[in-house]
Amino acid sequence: MLLSYFEASPLLAASAVAVLAFAACALILQTLIRTGLAWRLATDIPNERSLHERPTPRVGGWGVVPVAVIALIVTAPSMWLVAACAVFLAAVSQLDDRRGLPARVRFAAHIVAVVLVIAAHPANVPWWALALVGFLMLWLVNLYNFMDGSDGLAGGMALFGFGGYALAALAGPAPDAGLGLASTAVAGAALGFLTLNFHPARIFLGDAGSIPLGFLAGAFGYWGWQRGAWPVWFPALVFSPFIADASVTLLRRLARGEKFWQAHREHYYQRMVRLGMGHARTALTWYLLMLAGIVLANWALRFPFAGQWAAVAGWAVVVVAAGAWVDSRWRRHETRHSGQS
Repeated sequence: MLLSYFEASPLLAASAVAVLAFAACALILQTLIRTGLAWRLATDIPNERSLHERPTPRVGGWGVVPVAVIALIVTAPSMWLVAACAVFLAAVSQLDDRRGLPARVRFAAHIVAVVLVIAAHPANVPWWALALVGFLMLWLVNLYNFMDGSDGLAGGMALFGFGGYALAALAGPAPDAGLGLASTAVAGAALGFLTLNFHPARIFLGDAGSIPLGFLAGAFGYWGWQRGAWPVWFPALVFSPFIADASVTLLRRLARGEKFWQAHREHYYQRMVRLGMGHARTALTWYLLMLAGIVLANWALRFPFAGQWAAVAGWAVVVVAAGAWVDSRWRRHETRHSGQS
């Protein structure tokens, strides 16, 4: 019934879904804060690696995930397995938020969720291509967790990223109504979370929010590719600034023999905050970069094959240049401080 209404009035239906998701998520999270339940569910205690100074509830997932899952079941019932896996990951991650789970247990849960979705809906490509896509989906699952450390960043990533998905699925060359409305709902819920997460942040996502959101980013990207809504490069381009930040930081830590899952302050966004840009300016800078990539990604959907990959290559140069700029400023910062000491 909802999809029939969407076909009759796509803009109005998408707007209604976004508003409902926004209001529902904001209401849930405001209630958790006002009742004090937020602090009892999960609280982040700052340490020497944190960018914030006060204990902050990590309950964003309690608003974003239920809203996203319900919207997914209602707007895209064929994606029920994706919804079920998101709930499974939220439950495992909430245990991790409260009690702490071994890394092998967390990663095993991530693998189970990704393998289930790919096995139930295999794309018509060689097995090695599916394995590669599965690995990239696993990386997106964990990427959100790595990037949930600065006010407004993870919430903005979800708002713009799923908004980019929604634009392509609703108005792209190969529309998919269910995927478009589901993506719109996640973007709306992310905006509701962002009202409490933008600087000064009153809550963070926590593992129970960041892990399911990362999974949904990967699963929606896979679903759209498997159904022909967009090419394989599209999800990577939409989330490219954050994928690049987390990937480069991970490779650097691995090269030094460090444990990549441990908390640290080496991400590009963390360095931007520490360089004096602050949380708000850092988040807004990332929003602009991500928005530019999303506009290019949706525009490139209408290019011929060679033009699409040329756009991807050109944007990669832009992202690399942005990273090099932060690296250059950070080196000068470190040199200045080492000289003063």
